[in-house]
Amino acid sequence: MEYGKNKADLLKKFHMGQCGNAYEFFGCHKISDGAYIFRVWAPHAKRVFLTFPEAENVNCTEMQRLDDEECFEISAKAKEGTRYQYVVETFEGRKIYKADPYAFCADSAKQNLSVVCALSEPSDYPALFTVQPHNEQPLNIYEVNLLSWKRHADNSFYTYAELEKELVPYVKEAGYTHVEFMPVTEFPYEGSWGYQVTGYFSVTSRLGSPEDFKKLVDAFHANGIKVLIDWVPAHFPKDGWGLYEFDGQPLYECPLWDNMEHSGWGTRKFDFGRGEVDSFLLSSARFFFDIYRIDGVRVDAVASMLYLDYDKPAGEFTPNEYGDNRNLKAIEFIKKFNTLIKENYKGAITVAEESTAYPLVTGKICDGGLGFDFKWNMGWMNDVLFYCRQDPYFRNHHHNKLTFSLMYAFSENFVLPLSHDEVVHVKGSIVNKMPGEYADKFAGERSLLGFMFAHPGKKLNFMGYELAQFKEWDYRTGIDFCLLEYELHAKMQKFVKELNFFYRENKPLFEIENSWQGFEWLVVDDKYNNLIAFSRYDKQGGSITAVINFSGVDLKEYRIGIAKGKYALVLNTDDKDFGGEGKIKKKIYLTEKQTSNGKEYSLKLNIPKLTCMYLKKQ
Repeated sequence: MEYGKNKADLLKKFHMGQCGNAYEFFGCHKISDGAYIFRVWAPHAKRVFLTFPEAENVNCTEMQRLDDEECFEISAKAKEGTRYQYVVETFEGRKIYKADPYAFCADSAKQNLSVVCALSEPSDYPALFTVQPHNEQPLNIYEVNLLSWKRHADNSFYTYAELEKELVPYVKEAGYTHVEFMPVTEFPYEGSWGYQVTGYFSVTSRLGSPEDFKKLVDAFHANGIKVLIDWVPAHFPKDGWGLYEFDGQPLYECPLWDNMEHSGWGTRKFDFGRGEVDSFLLSSARFFFDIYRIDGVRVDAVASMLYLDYDKPAGEFTPNEYGDNRNLKAIEFIKKFNTLIKENYKGAITVAEESTAYPLVTGKICDGGLGFDFKWNMGWMNDVLFYCRQDPYFRNHHHNKLTFSLMYAFSENFVLPLSHDEVVHVKGSIVNKMPGEYADKFAGERSLLGFMFAHPGKKLNFMGYELAQFKEWDYRTGIDFCLLEYELHAKMQKFVKELNFFYRENKPLFEIENSWQGFEWLVVDDKYNNLIAFSRYDKQGGSITAVINFSGVDLKEYRIGIAKGKYALVLNTDDKDFGGEGKIKKKIYLTEKQTSNGKEYSLKLNIPKLTCMYLKKQ
């Protein structure tokens, strides 16, 4: 792509951190049949060369320095699929072999090589942006690792094309509204699960071509499913051929000793506030919206960006100009990112994985917020999983773990995540976190999901939970679909499917998420019976009441104060179709004029152990 007179304007915006389409200029672009132009930013380089290391006569061709004195370009003959790399010569005489930071395709087998690949035309299939307020819509995300959702018998990967045929109908039939891909940007170390990115503009070639990936996204859209991707702007790995000290000195990373590295992760931090780095990252995000028509991004490790002392011992960071630990440059970058997405992709979703109490993560930028649409509710996740791990006999000592989240549930727009991070590293799978006998574990997971889907906040669950997979997630193998041959596992899948559709079809579970108008405690303090009950409301006053018995014993004739009326049992996790015991026979309940929990009227219920009931007012 040639820019002519606009080249100077683009480079000016690039250096100022205002260029969100830098990928149209940098990298490798086709200019005619068999001819491509290559451009790279390397301000500390003495010279930069382009080389095709797999050519018959390997040679290095020197690139020309542009007028800004920091960027280099060259036109060269090449074919689609040809491997290439840059050779950066430093002023002290070192030669460094580097992959193209803006490459649209990389070689997974030889990570240090980029692949000549013409910039794809944008997808013809539009993104499924929502014009209504996101917080009033159902949002139920299936989080998936594309490399380990399924594997072939020889443990080889499913390709993008194969995932299009199998994953898309699976997600649609299960009733999810969104799918979220763990990082698909190219990465060298599979044990990082994609979170140590080296190719910020290239989808991993392990699974196929960029066009194949585009077709996968299109297939989800054709079936009404929105696509989110994990995006990692906080840090990058120290592979010598990657972004690490790209031109012989810190370039993409912060050059200051106390803000250069994430020591716990062994990675380098991006130098937020440097114009060219901001332009690089903003362009990476826009690239996936522009070319693949994704519907949103989940931004990884936001907390590590917000704080100068993140994962650092006391005294090993330099406070900001106000004397505190906020990373002001990263905060401004986040605001710039969210502003860019909102201005260019009306209805796109941005989600923060943010694990602290930083204020206004989902607040409007004009009000001092960061501008995200949603924030992962890590507090709810930690509390409820801690509670569920306890034997029911001892849960009364930890009742506050179930109720504390309502102290802050409306302070942000939340997503409730039971993500990949909760089913690895000896944490146990969701079903295997549950105490008790075999059947009790399944009942425990069903009651947890019933609580989750009734609790304020959007929903995210990681692949495998719907099968009640006992083993932890292993990125080296697929999830255990073979378990569907067994009754309780197949019935768990059926339960998850029915719960997903029930959630989508009942506005009280999603329409009012950010105020007490959509939520009312009915039983909040019965720790001795391990029971909670609450009602969710929609804007028209319709309600769904959730009653959850987290104890290990059946509760007989339990009285719950509630508004006068007739209530139908619309979902019950003890249903035999879901793997329960089928103890609840009654379907319609009438209130009695008997005071309970401050209410004039009440219902009398028989609630089996480890059971969630949904009651709908008629």
